[in-house]
Amino acid sequence: MTASVAADRAPALRRGSVARGYRFELVKLVSQWRVRVLVGACWIGPALFVAAVSQQSTLPVDTLFGRWMHATGWAGPLVILGFAGTWALPLLTSVVAGDVFATEDRLGTWRQLLVAVRSPGRIFVAKALAAVTVVLLMVTGLACASTAGGLAAVGNHALVGLDGHLLAPGDAARTVLLAWACALAPTLALAAIGLLGSVALGRSPMGLLLPALVAFAMQLAQLLPLPVAVRLALPGYLFTAWAGLFTAPAQAGPILAGLVASLLWTVTATAAAYRLFLRRDFTNPTDDRSGRRALTVGALPLAGLATATVAVLAATGTTTGSGIRQDAVQRSVATTFAHLYRLQTRQLHRPDVTEAQLATTAACTKGAARSPPRGRATTGGASCPGGCPASPPPGRPSTSSTSRPTDGTWPTATGRRK
Repeated sequence: MTASVAADRAPALRRGSVARGYRFELVKLVSQWRVRVLVGACWIGPALFVAAVSQQSTLPVDTLFGRWMHATGWAGPLVILGFAGTWALPLLTSVVAGDVFATEDRLGTWRQLLVAVRSPGRIFVAKALAAVTVVLLMVTGLACASTAGGLAAVGNHALVGLDGHLLAPGDAARTVLLAWACALAPTLALAAIGLLGSVALGRSPMGLLLPALVAFAMQLAQLLPLPVAVRLALPGYLFTAWAGLFTAPAQAGPILAGLVASLLWTVTATAAAYRLFLRRDFTNPTDDRSGRRALTVGALPLAGLATATVAVLAATGTTTGSGIRQDAVQRSVATTFAHLYRLQTRQLHRPDVTEAQLATTAACTKGAARSPPRGRATTGGASCPGGCPASPPPGRPSTSSTSRPTDGTWPTATGRRK
């Protein structure tokens, strides 16, 4: 009788709340030295890199917007975004999300954590939210630091789009912010894959490397001559599709398809990781036995999702091309020719022309014009490498002080004998 009364009066043990578990898991993540180093590097490194590169004479012209780092500070965050989508973001998600559950396996602290929280579901939610918070903190640091470094080193100037049109500083700021927001979707998908690998593979190093390996496979798929529907169905497509925001009009169709695909991958991978975690036997701390079900519960749903997404994209006709249009290429070639012509006229001390006089259009007549024999002076026909002569718009009179050939084309900078 005494024992039963004492048991009735004993306070009932309550489950720990998700908020308390989230704060506890976030403190555990931030207390790790490698996480602190990565967060500090994300908030300091891009600013120093962009500021240093912007002051150099040589620029990373082989990257998107790298050639404009001397002209505007908004080119810096776009260069960092291109690098981050290829290397930085997959590695960051591997270190954070790919190790958040495996740490408990290595330390053997699952039973203590279950006694404190008394709910495997709440433990999973708290760990997942803490990992996503740290990943978002790193991505925010990359965007803010690179923008601050570019604006401080170069200034808030207009940005030249991929098709040659100018974006005012305000429009450039909004578009750069949208580009980084687009990169968040595939980053969250990689984080969800990291959670799945950490739960399914436990102490195995493959769980830590899984997001990086998946990201590498997605990048390889983007380089191979695969159908457009297959590339759109992968979350990694958004790491390059954000460039469609810098055309007029913006290429929104592929970006929306990539956002939906990334969201579906995030939900599917997180649900698979949650299901594996709830089915785990925590009574044996040395053997989680979840790796045996990783193929059926983790890999097969993702493969089925990719197949279904490809079928839907192909059926709805979303894959209508790469977004590269002839008029956009012609405007870009004409703008580049105008800048090069003015630069050459200044270096060779020739009469300068204005931007209005060099408002050219590009018409592809490849094969129509041939290069003159060596040793002879050219008679005009300034052209792009593909043989597309750039000529002024029809009906516009020439006001340049340089001589204009009879064929209607502008003279090149090498149009005189030396």
